[in-house]
Amino acid sequence: MCGIVGYIGHRKAYSIVMEGLKRLEYRGYDSAGIALYDGTDIKLAKTKGKVADLEQRVKDEISTEGTIGIGHTRWATHGVPNDINSHPHYSNSGDLVIIHNGIIENYEAIKTELIKRGYVFKSDTDTEVLINLIEEVKKKQKVKLGKAVQLALNEVVGAYAIAVFDKNKPNEIVVAKLGSPLAIGIGEDEFFIASDASPFIEYTKNAIYLEDEEMAIVRRNKKIKIRKIKDDSEVNPSMQELKFNLEQIEKGGYEHFMLKEIHEQPNAIRDTYRGRLLAKEGIIRMAGIDDNIEKFLNANRIIIVACGTSWHAGLVAEYIFEDLARIPVEVEYASEFRYRNPVITEKDVVIAISQSGETADTLAAIKLAKSKGAFVFGVCNVVGSTIARETNAGAYTHAGPEIGVASTKAFTTQITVLTLIALKLAKSNGSMSNSDFHHHLQELELIPEKVKEALKADEHIKKVAEIYKDAKNCLYLGRGYNFPVALEGALKLKEISYIHAEGYPAAEMKHGPIALIDEQMPVFVIATKKGHYEKVVSNIQEIKSRSGKIIGIVTTGDVDVKNVADHVIEVPETIESLTPLLTTIPLQLLSYHIAVMLEKNVDQPRNLAKSVTVE
Repeated sequence: MCGIVGYIGHRKAYSIVMEGLKRLEYRGYDSAGIALYDGTDIKLAKTKGKVADLEQRVKDEISTEGTIGIGHTRWATHGVPNDINSHPHYSNSGDLVIIHNGIIENYEAIKTELIKRGYVFKSDTDTEVLINLIEEVKKKQKVKLGKAVQLALNEVVGAYAIAVFDKNKPNEIVVAKLGSPLAIGIGEDEFFIASDASPFIEYTKNAIYLEDEEMAIVRRNKKIKIRKIKDDSEVNPSMQELKFNLEQIEKGGYEHFMLKEIHEQPNAIRDTYRGRLLAKEGIIRMAGIDDNIEKFLNANRIIIVACGTSWHAGLVAEYIFEDLARIPVEVEYASEFRYRNPVITEKDVVIAISQSGETADTLAAIKLAKSKGAFVFGVCNVVGSTIARETNAGAYTHAGPEIGVASTKAFTTQITVLTLIALKLAKSNGSMSNSDFHHHLQELELIPEKVKEALKADEHIKKVAEIYKDAKNCLYLGRGYNFPVALEGALKLKEISYIHAEGYPAAEMKHGPIALIDEQMPVFVIATKKGHYEKVVSNIQEIKSRSGKIIGIVTTGDVDVKNVADHVIEVPETIESLTPLLTTIPLQLLSYHIAVMLEKNVDQPRNLAKSVTVE
């Protein structure tokens, strides 16, 4: 949500900042802007719309000279998406310029006071309030920019990642972070600033990730300085080596990132269990679990906190943990968790799941759980992310960069990690026999090839999508392990095609949703041979008798559903606990093809952001 890019060094800043903004388009945004220092003054261009619109605006309005620049893609919070509310924002004097990701909660009170002092505001944003507060502090306290930023941030409430430039100190950029991610790339006599490392990966493999309530001053020919905002204490930064490359975040011949990422799932799942799953030896190695096994085995319960697709992965995990490891599990929306005064004790283990590792609601849930003494375990995809740093232990999914806003490989790799954990605990606490344990390991090892097989149905799925692309409402049904898959299938369709869809447990259909069924209602039913098959077939008969259109997700070779359904899409057979890794594939592809046929922006659906870093 919002993207920040900055550069200071010996190269031309414009191309670096602009390409960086394009790399951050996946985060979701509605306007974009850039500020360049040409050696004399700050040149600014911004516009509602896409980065391509910004490029045209720059060509028409400003010079692209200079080796210092900052850029921004904005996802609107305060103020509608328009040119004026777009970032960057000047201070009243025009000397300072800022880009900001996050929300300043007490901006109205600050704005009222600044207006009394003669400040004039052009936009409706909280960001313009912040840059003028910094200017007021700098002027009144007679301090340098870095100190002014620090003092101003001690007066604000909310979340932020900011980059501030002062044309009177043209060799430095001041950055700061609280709640929103910020990475600093370290090159030879140059620095890169970004919301994540993708904008500068081809220039340097060395990065520093700011922690909450830290600020940094980056200057040419000088060592980076990082200090705590609260007490001004100096921080010794930890340099990280970036592990992904540029090719991983480009489309690789696919029309959209989402399609590429759907097809990457066989490798992503394999990469996630590689080195952890030793099927022949009957071993699962996970350092985060091995080092804390007693915490899990002695836990009264496991609480899973997550949002969106990650919440659905958590629901699948609830079935897996309780079925295989016999450990009670509760799955909570992270966005609701801390607001209902939950009962948490030192005997609880909290598993926090997030693709980006920066989800604000999930981070808030983590902090609450830690304050109550619970052991917190993180599952995320981004190395060095805030959740990876804030949790007591954790496991990465190794899905590689996920650029499409609608998560696909995040879901299947999260389930893979959670399955490994459940199996390890089941073996450790004796709730699973050795033969069952070995069988599950062998089946999990076969999943990537079975996902490849499921992906071969793509052309058939495209034909089904063509038939139902104009539907106004859709119903998704599943039972047991595949009820969360029904929820996820409905979410994918909503996210990228904007068609209303709902997921339900199949048995709940009779308790209300059956009233919606008529000849206009497509019903996607997950009906694999493993898990309540006969009961799901009965549900399908009930739909058929009311003229509903049935699209069945079935096991290869199925006959019973095929005889009743309007269409079937086959997936390979596997054990029940692993079926979600296969049944989700055709639902992802259906959503993708319907959205493409409706000419929607698949990778950047309206109103959505990849990383939700505000509440």
